[in-house]
Amino acid sequence: MEAQKKVAIVTGGASGIGSAICSELVANNVFVIIADINVREGKTFEAELNNRNIIAKFVYVNVTEIASVEQVINETYQVFGRLDYLFNNAGMAMYGELYDMSIDDWKEIMDVNLWGVIYGTQIGYKIMKEQGFGHIVNTASAAGLGPSPISAAYSTTKHAVVGLTTSLHYEAQQFGIKVSTLCPTFIDTPIFNDAKAINMNKSIMTDQLKKQKKMSPERLAKITIDGVHKNKPIICPMPMRKTIDVITTTFPPLQNALMRLVCKVSRKARIS
Repeated sequence: MEAQKKVAIVTGGASGIGSAICSELVANNVFVIIADINVREGKTFEAELNNRNIIAKFVYVNVTEIASVEQVINETYQVFGRLDYLFNNAGMAMYGELYDMSIDDWKEIMDVNLWGVIYGTQIGYKIMKEQGFGHIVNTASAAGLGPSPISAAYSTTKHAVVGLTTSLHYEAQQFGIKVSTLCPTFIDTPIFNDAKAINMNKSIMTDQLKKQKKMSPERLAKITIDGVHKNKPIICPMPMRKTIDVITTTFPPLQNALMRLVCKVSRKARIS
């Protein structure tokens, strides 16, 4: 690897948004650490990226375990002597009404979507502070910018990620560190099929989601890297963010009607 080549870690990098971000980073001459819990997918993707040159490496990570996250970040820094980008991207989706959920359900999604981001941010931030540069990008969701009924737990984690990241965006400026949160909308990835459905017929939910016009992960990755280069606090495909802001602040009755509709449609998928 070139001595001065930039280095990025992408958790959840073996598929979906993560793999698209990895590919876009490689296209921008960045060496990528594909960090994922799925070994087979990760190694296959590593081989695809390294078809001509060694530009990526797969490493196993379980973002719910701080020791695993710490090992990946620290070893990357030790090997390359720098950490330019850290994408805390690993996540899961969960559908279900609040009264159907258990505390274990909450812990499961919080461990992945929130604590996984906290672990990566806390560890990566300290390294970047010492080296005096770096950019942390935490994947949230448009569900972190507004209400998301029938997926309150998912929305809770994403609102928390937005709060953490936008706050750190300003706190980190003094140390030469940049921080952004990525808030995708409907992206054509496996996350919908892999989502955990609590007391709900997932096939009905999936059919409803298929009706939504989805952006390709490759298009989102280009928007993401462009937003990173511009150091945007919130990177969200337009016009979704403007739409959310306008409806929330200017037309509260319209938002109320839309959220009632979401509840009505989603409840058709309840099993009992």
